[in-house]
Amino acid sequence: MEEYNIKTKVVGVDISNESTTYAIVDVRGNILAEDSFPTQDYPVMLVEGNGGYETIRSIGVSAPSASSVSGCIENAANLPWKGVVPLSAMLRDRMGLAVGLSNDAHISALGEFTFGSAHGMKNFIIISLGVGLGSCFFTDGIDHQGNLGFAGEFGHTCVVDNGRKCGCGHEGCLEAYVGANGIVMRSLEKLSPRTIKECCDQDDELAIEVFRRTGYYLGLGLANYASIVDPEAIIFTGGISHAGKWLVDPVCEAFEAHVFGNLRGKVKILCSKLNDRERDVLGASALAWSVPEYSLFK
Repeated sequence: MEEYNIKTKVVGVDISNESTTYAIVDVRGNILAEDSFPTQDYPVMLVEGNGGYETIRSIGVSAPSASSVSGCIENAANLPWKGVVPLSAMLRDRMGLAVGLSNDAHISALGEFTFGSAHGMKNFIIISLGVGLGSCFFTDGIDHQGNLGFAGEFGHTCVVDNGRKCGCGHEGCLEAYVGANGIVMRSLEKLSPRTIKECCDQDDELAIEVFRRTGYYLGLGLANYASIVDPEAIIFTGGISHAGKWLVDPVCEAFEAHVFGNLRGKVKILCSKLNDRERDVLGASALAWSVPEYSLFK
């Protein structure tokens, strides 16, 4: 009788513009080992110290501008790699394991759906606020990725005709106004979003105005988004969400002023309670469990 080796671990990988985090995760969502490295260094992942490749079922990868349909990172505005990178096929060939690849906002949504604020919800929007602006929405418990895997590119909707230049090449994208670079441009001192938040805590009027204007643009955009998909909640993730009330309050004000009347007062706007890195590697591990198994290590 043929024996089957039941593999109880996967690797979750989160690629951002500055650093890449990867973790070995078991079937209960426990992180068994974790490490990170600068994204531009591209080292080979090490799993030998945790049982070797023959104990790993699959790999899940989160990356900006990634398509789960093509398995490629395509024209990422904020990563050092340009053009189309067939990362899923490259990792499969290099590692000899099944690989799932998806957009970072989709992975954040999987993490929140499985382990975080969206647990138990069926209809919600995840908004990733960081260097870029990404989103993913669930309807009736199903995440929507679209025909080519790029559904939810909320940051690249136009809010200002002939406006600021965006990293994607277009002008007037919402990301250019509410992503990290857009927030810094609104600060006369070119301060980081974290420093601007600290200034807000000290009642600095200019800093408060920076987040008020950011919140207005974001709340207006979210009102349009919610009017289309009718969510129970909108959940913020990412570093910019740590601005807390200084961002969320003006977002809520603009949102309620512009959302479809039947939804007014009925959509919760929340900030994730999970650690960003932990949520995203756990979301990537959830993706890894969903791909068909393939392995050269029997």
